[in-house]
Amino acid sequence: MARSTTRPVVKLKSTAGTGVIYVTRKNRLNDPDRLNLRKYDPVAGKHVQFREER
Repeated sequence: MARSTTRPVVKLKSTAGTGVIYVTRKNRLNDPDRLNLRKYDPVAGKHVQFREER
């Protein structure tokens, strides 16, 4: 079964500069812009903003 292009795999990179990356899928129809999610950064030891990387 082929993957849909509507829900591509995206990498979320920490804005704290620690190099931590989360991998997730997003719905391109609902979120056409870059994703910004607040997630836990284990290197920084706190929740920080993660931004979609292209």
